[in-house]
This record gives sequence, C-alpha cells and structure tokens, in this order.
Amino acid sequence: MVELVFIVPLVAGALAFFMLGRSGRPLLVLTGAVHLALSVYLWVKRPEALFPDYFGVTPEGLLSLIVISLLFFLISIYTQTYLARSAIQSENIFTGSMLLFLSTMTMVTLSDHIMVMWIAIEATTLASAPLIYTHRSAASLEATWKYVLICSVGIALALLGSVLITVAMDVGGVESALSFSSLTEKARGLDPTWLKVGFVFILVGYGTKMGLAPMHTWLPDAHSEAPSPASALLSGVLLNCAYLGIFKTHKIMVAAGLGGFSGMILIVFGLLSILAAATFILRQTEYKRLLAYSSIENMGIIAFGTGVGGLGAYGAILCLIHHSLIKSSLFLTSGNLLLGFGGRLISDTGNLIKEMPRTFVAFFAGFAGISGIPPFGIFIGELFIILGAFRAGHYVAVGLFLLSLCVIFGGFAHHAMRISFEESPKTVEMKESITLVWPQYGLLLTSLILCFWIPDTLYQTIIQAVTIIGGGF
Repeated sequence: MVELVFIVPLVAGALAFFMLGRSGRPLLVLTGAVHLALSVYLWVKRPEALFPDYFGVTPEGLLSLIVISLLFFLISIYTQTYLARSAIQSENIFTGSMLLFLSTMTMVTLSDHIMVMWIAIEATTLASAPLIYTHRSAASLEATWKYVLICSVGIALALLGSVLITVAMDVGGVESALSFSSLTEKARGLDPTWLKVGFVFILVGYGTKMGLAPMHTWLPDAHSEAPSPASALLSGVLLNCAYLGIFKTHKIMVAAGLGGFSGMILIVFGLLSILAAATFILRQTEYKRLLAYSSIENMGIIAFGTGVGGLGAYGAILCLIHHSLIKSSLFLTSGNLLLGFGGRLISDTGNLIKEMPRTFVAFFAGFAGISGIPPFGIFIGELFIILGAFRAGHYVAVGLFLLSLCVIFGGFAHHAMRISFEESPKTVEMKESITLVWPQYGLLLTSLILCFWIPDTLYQTIIQAVTIIGGGF
C-alpha cells in the first residue's frame, strides 16, 4: 500500500504523454485528488511497506508527503486555467512531467534505503527538467542545462557520501542494512572519521539540490524560466525532498554522537545561504527571481535551525511546512502577474491593488507570511530558532541571522510595495477567475490556521521527527 502512493502518479504520468491536446488537464486534478486521499490514508493508518527494506513511513517523510500531496492538488486546479490562458507547447509533455515529478518526490518521502533515496532524488531532476524547458527559449534551455549539470554534479557527490557511509560500516565492523532506520540504530558502531567525511559529501551533494549557498546558482534561473505551477512545485516541494536526505543523515550523525560536528556545518551553510539571499534580493529586477532568492533564504533558515537543535529544530520543521505553503502560493500568484502584465520585470508591474485586487490579496498576504510577519507560521518558526540559538550559545551566529533577516525584509518590502501600490505602466484587462486565486487563498489559509491550531497528530509527528536529533521543547 505504501508503494501505491508513488505508483499511481507514475502510471498517470506515463499515460499523460500519449494524451492529445487538453485531455491531460483533468488527469492532473484526478491524480492529485487520488494522491491526496492515499496520503491521508497513510497518515491515519501508518501501514507497512510491501518492500520494508527500501520504503517506510517515517515522521519526517509523512510531514513532507502530506505537504506535497496538498500542494499538488491545489496547484493542479490552478494549472487548468493557467494552461488555458498561456501559450505552452506540447501540453502532454508538461502534464506528464508534472505527474512524474509528483511520483519521484513521493518516492523520496517514503525512501528508507540510503541508495533508494539517492535514486529518487536523482529521478526528481530528470522528471522536472522538461518543466523548466517548457517555453523552449534560449534562456529556458540555458536554465535547464544549468539545472541538470549542477544538480547532477551535486547528486554525484551525494552518491560518494553514501558510499563512504558504507565504508564507515566496514571499518567499524558493523553489519547493517543500508536503511536510514537501521543505520541510526547502529550508528555508535560506525567509524566516526569516515562517517564525518560521508556526511560532508552528502550535505554538499543534497545541499546543491536544496539550494544552499554557494551551490545555489541553478535555482534563480530554473525558477524564473519554469511556468509558475512548476516553479511552485520546485520551490515548495523539491527543496524539501533534498532536505530530507540531509535530515536523515544528520539523524545518523546525532545517534553516533557526532551531532555537534554536523550541526555546526549546517549552521555555517545556513548562514551562508541567508547572507547570499540578502545580497541578491536588494537589487533584484524580476519578481520570480526575487521569490527564488527568498527560497534560498528560507532553506538557509531551515538548515540553520536544524543545526542549532533543541527549539531550533522544532522551529525549522515549522518553517519547512509554512514555507512550502506560502511560497507555492506566491509562485502561483506570480503566474497571475505574468498573465496580467505580460512580463517578469518588477518595473512592468504596479498598482496591483487596483489592477488585480484578488491577486493583490494573495500576493500581499504571501509577502507578509514569507517575511516572517506575525501571525504567520514562519514568524513562529524563526522565533523558536532564535531562542534555540541563544540557548545553545551561538550568539555571533544568531546576530548574523537577525541582521540578514532585517536586510532581506527591507529589500523584499521595497519590491512588494512597488508591485502593489506604485503607478502601473499598463492597464490590466485579465479576468481574475476563481481558479486563478482560490488555490492561493487555500494555501495561505492553511498556513494561517496552523499558526493558531496544530492538530495533535501533526504536533506529535513533528515532535517524533525532531526528538531523535535532540529537537523539541
């Protein structure tokens, strides 16, 4: 039953490549609905996998899976109208790639074997590359090749890191299956030197896919060239999948008594990512690239919180969930801006509050949420991370963290005010249909509700995920 969750979109994606014209659009929504139902079943029943050596239901995997499923379902509804209003060649390739992308991301969340995880993350690259090249321009071709090449180099380093962990097993004389759960149980017997080296390679490798600086260079180009529904998945979901590979390896490090080593490296890469985002956001000229650098910032925040541990690890998971919801909403909203204003430059937009009032509500609420303004969940997550960093004595690191967040907020706010309230160079005549705005409202409302009320089952799952790395209250 566990494997069925990624087999369904895999089969649907294969079928979509042979469907002509617009016939693949309903398949997106239908598959999204079935996938969401199956994900909820997994959440409630927690069944055993048919191949337990390779797949399994883990707390961190379940959190990512339910977010993926909800996002894809709402994005698929938005995509129906978006495809009808935009010139996209070969819709069957687009819809087929979207469904295969869903299948591979789902496989990542359910992978327990260290090599199956690697295969699944590599498969997400292959499935999503055609989405970036959808518009078939010179810029999209360049962005696609950059994405494939940089991420392939990164994934090769992650493969080397995975092999080095097996070396740590051999040197330590440990007999264990190559599953994350088994390696975590027997981590104390692994050779610490080889384990440290393996973690560094895995962090750099999967960190490339996650968008951590300085390996982030593919991300702004890919996000800006991909159609908005694909950008929403790339930012809201794909980055989380890469983080899962790092998180599961960090669990092994903590269980081996090397959490201080891996935690400090995560803190350094997290700060580098936040500082890089702060540098580029200030002078951004395109709104989709602006959102892409915001994703780099948030991945840095999540890495930083995970490295801090304690309250910080709990805050990192909150940021992971809320970033997915809010950033996906913002990328869908960027699709409305592109349809309405006809360009990706911030200077091509303006007076959104009057030109596209429904889109303005989604955009401005998304800006408030992603900037960490209360009561949205990213504010709560960042607060826990800051408190956790102070508790752990990382005073210099948390000072840089706070300074960078202030700079990023100032830069993002400047661009958001320009888009929302300054004079528009053109009059928008696009009709804001319900399906172009209510998916964003649904994502933002979900984020807002989770700020005031977290279901006990969700809270317990988060606690189970972070307890093993020393997280929680």
